[in-house]
Amino acid sequence: MSKTSKFKGTGVAIVTPFNKDNTVDYKSLGKLVDFVVKGNVEYIVVLGTTGESVTLSKEEKQSIVTHVIENVDKRVPIVLGLGGNNTHEIVTSLKKSSDFNHIDAILSVSPYYNKPNQRGIYQHYKAISEESPVPVILYNVPGRTSSNIASETTIKLAEDFKNIIAIKEASGNIEQCMKIIKNKPKDFLVISGDDMLTLPMIASGADGVISVVANAFPKDFSEMTRQILAGNVKEAQKLHYKLTDIIEQLFADGNPAGIKAVLEMMKICNSIVRLPLVKVNKATQNALAELVAMYK
Repeated sequence: MSKTSKFKGTGVAIVTPFNKDNTVDYKSLGKLVDFVVKGNVEYIVVLGTTGESVTLSKEEKQSIVTHVIENVDKRVPIVLGLGGNNTHEIVTSLKKSSDFNHIDAILSVSPYYNKPNQRGIYQHYKAISEESPVPVILYNVPGRTSSNIASETTIKLAEDFKNIIAIKEASGNIEQCMKIIKNKPKDFLVISGDDMLTLPMIASGADGVISVVANAFPKDFSEMTRQILAGNVKEAQKLHYKLTDIIEQLFADGNPAGIKAVLEMMKICNSIVRLPLVKVNKATQNALAELVAMYK
């Protein structure tokens, strides 16, 4: 097995469940991990954007990672979200962490708020690559970072650093994604960061997805991904269109508030999010409830 093959297919960016007193709900976290693993996803991403990592303390992050490692119990690979806008802090975390014997890769979001230019983005990831003991997956989400990783920068990073193995592309720019797919090194993966665009991205040559909707519907979404990867367009389309209305509503009033609302309906965890995020509004709640009730 190549170092990239384990990240083809569906990864799920798991939520972080909270109790009513805003503490981490480890019981529900374990329940969620078991649910998505049994739903046949290929790997789990912990402490991503959907996991509300920016509102977790260092101690909570450590406990969550330990809990996920224990509950996964080597059944699927684990990707750790480890990024930010302070390069030195990330590099220091890479040097100090003791979890990498159980972590298969890191997912590192492009620096936000600072708005670095392309040279700064390149140097940021160069520093991470040189210190990371595990493969690195770039994460481009300009809607959150206000800074796009240009296709040329992605390709240069892929060519210059062998442990930079993939990019999670959530720019929504299919043309940019196709430029990467066309010009990337052979084993470099392009991973969809947008559930709705996963089918067309894979049809264009991408390798999978890191998903939000797979928290609640892991079997159908991971099967859709496997079918389109296998070239079975009609079968993939059926599952894609089965999920599109739900996917649309999941993001109508913010992520992860939408997916947590659905997970509460499914009795996996409650819908509590940490400020400054708030629960979905009543209209979105009602729309999601209707869609979940109709789902078969």
